[in-house]
Amino acid sequence: MKYLLAACLSLCILSAAGQGSQEYQAGMKLNIGGDTTRFIRFMTWNQIWLRSQQNNPGTVINNEVRNNTWDIGARRLRMLAYAQISPRYLIVTHFGINNQSFATGGGSGSGGTGPYGAGKKPQLFIHDAWNEFAVIPATNPATGKKNKYNLYIGGGLHYWWGISRMSSASTLNFLTIDAPIINWPLVEFSDQFVRQFGLYAKGHLGKLNYSVAVNKPFATNNTPVFDAVKQQRVAVDNNGDARAALQGYFDYQFLGQESNVLPFRVGTYVGTKKVFNIGAGFYHNKNGTKSIDGNGVMEQHNITLLGADVFADLPVGNKSRNMALTAYGVFYNYNFGPNYWRTIGIMNTASGFDPGLAAVSRTLNGPGDARMFIGTGNIAYVQTGLLLPKGAKNKVRVQPFGAYTWKQLRYLDEPGSYFDIGANFFIDGHHAKITPQYSTRPLYYLRNGQRVKDGTRGELLLQLQIFL
Repeated sequence: MKYLLAACLSLCILSAAGQGSQEYQAGMKLNIGGDTTRFIRFMTWNQIWLRSQQNNPGTVINNEVRNNTWDIGARRLRMLAYAQISPRYLIVTHFGINNQSFATGGGSGSGGTGPYGAGKKPQLFIHDAWNEFAVIPATNPATGKKNKYNLYIGGGLHYWWGISRMSSASTLNFLTIDAPIINWPLVEFSDQFVRQFGLYAKGHLGKLNYSVAVNKPFATNNTPVFDAVKQQRVAVDNNGDARAALQGYFDYQFLGQESNVLPFRVGTYVGTKKVFNIGAGFYHNKNGTKSIDGNGVMEQHNITLLGADVFADLPVGNKSRNMALTAYGVFYNYNFGPNYWRTIGIMNTASGFDPGLAAVSRTLNGPGDARMFIGTGNIAYVQTGLLLPKGAKNKVRVQPFGAYTWKQLRYLDEPGSYFDIGANFFIDGHHAKITPQYSTRPLYYLRNGQRVKDGTRGELLLQLQIFL
């Protein structure tokens, strides 16, 4: 399968290099009444993944034990519309599906064989829906001059997130094939695909960009279980009538000033902008988790998540060759309560473990491509990419990249390292690109009362993206 993916990549690049425009301009934008300040903008994008992966030991897929598997699936199929009906008002609606594979990711009640078989007819749902009012707009509507300070307030199911830059990452312009997911630590537990209902404020104070929000987390009710192996509490998501969650992110933009019309932060500008930012953020939710002790006594715990990061996207070398270096680094301190931990598998095709596999041989990661995701502890992540010089015919731009994640979770007795390496092949910037990537993940097991690493697994991915 690795050779098949490589062949597909070569054919796609050769066939696509001679087509597509170099200038996307305003895209699908309709001005209202001939006024460029009143408009509606439409966006649509597909991210299709081809994968060949090593499954975690003992993985069962559709009733077969499989050490390796390959598939083609939909990582994201989305549509977004936003309208500026006046200089003061903005409305955003974003919907789509995610993570549909040949065996998983189908709609509610799907499974088995037939028109609603396993993996079929996934549910279309709302990702974002919010309304916004400009208290102090970026541009004075009367004079047309830029305001040094601006302020916007809004509310709804929103993505104005705290913790880090990457916590509000755009899914359209990642440097690597995808986010490391650690930037979305609440995903699909107390949020709806990284969104919560709430009120937010955003704006610029000179070169300081900010967003703050107060949200109502979605209800969680996992049952806590005492860790009999180590005789300790283990916190789980259980928030009852959830308390208000407070969050915010602040970054000082030393060079180019980035747009904050929408919350989606750019992963790489592909040599079109000069940016250097330093930022920090937080998320706090009182009594967001619960645990029990050996006597069954319940205790509530606050969720406090902190992050600090730096982002740079800078031109290098001869200006005419349009080379650029992109780099990002972030450090997270996560506290969900004692020994909290979660696993996750992106587009996981597994249905479980082989029933005959001994408990000692079952990785704590879970089946399929699952990995240790996040937990109470510290996580560091770095990524860097180099946009290679454009050629004489300026057809396909190439951007090799690498990323590294280090996780030290209190529940585990050894820290873990995760590696990603790949390259973006830009046919028309992010609007049409092909990205191969190879990633590794460590496997954790319970051995002699310790939760330790033993071996790794890898996966080769190829993403085909078009964004209009």
